[in-house]
Amino acid sequence: MPLGLAALDDLFDAFEDLREVLDGYDALAIETASNRVSHAAAAVRAIGAWRSDPAVVERLSAMLPLLESARVRVNLLSDHVGQRLSILAAHGAQRAPLTYGR
Repeated sequence: MPLGLAALDDLFDAFEDLREVLDGYDALAIETASNRVSHAAAAVRAIGAWRSDPAVVERLSAMLPLLESARVRVNLLSDHVGQRLSILAAHGAQRAPLTYGR
């Protein structure tokens, strides 16, 4: 398997992991998965083959819906957390549940 395709497989797996942990409330797991996505994306960018290798371009194009789905999900969840933090600020921690369990 070409190096670029292996890096894309790592990126795909990282996004899948991120999508899974976003359904939970574990802030550390979300941060860990986010860092994995960041490192995998950097590895793909570092190769540079994604611009010229047709197989890599095709694989990346097939991944675009997953990438967009994860991006939208992160934005929606960020908005939700912002709303919960606003509730905490308005009512105090005694009247509103904490955003993440401890």
